[in-house]
Amino acid sequence: MLRVRVGCNYVKQPFWKIIAGVPLVYLPIFTTVPFVIIGVFLVKTHLKYVGGMEIKSYWDFVPAWASHRFANNEQPAITIPWFHPAHYRLFWILNCKHYCPLSVALFKYAAYLVMIVENWWCPFAHGKKQEYSEGAIDRSFWHIDPAELIKLDPVDAQNRIWNEDAKR
Repeated sequence: MLRVRVGCNYVKQPFWKIIAGVPLVYLPIFTTVPFVIIGVFLVKTHLKYVGGMEIKSYWDFVPAWASHRFANNEQPAITIPWFHPAHYRLFWILNCKHYCPLSVALFKYAAYLVMIVENWWCPFAHGKKQEYSEGAIDRSFWHIDPAELIKLDPVDAQNRIWNEDAKR
């Protein structure tokens, strides 16, 4: 498995880079997350308006709180001399139990909704299309009208990701 190299380089970083880098993890809360939430709302509304049903909810992507290793009163804290909030459990609870899993879930949910849209409007195979199977649908826009279906390449017409009646 190819791994991203972080831990082996952290200790080699100049202190100023670490200090400058820490706040950058929180900026997406203000710069990206609001726009992703708006995008999720718009895409989900689009899907509902074109007839989408049985769409997973955001909460299907959030890990169960019981699955976290630590209860709130057991959450470890770390002493970072230059970052005073890190000394408190509440800081780590907000980070590890809330910010991280809720953010990852939000981006995974947004990707899931976009896969559904892609499968609905664009049932055409490409090198990564098999990865869209999490957003599988019953029939694409092209499959509901026989006049449009005959325009599809047989591989696209018989793909189970966007055609539940496919023979293969």
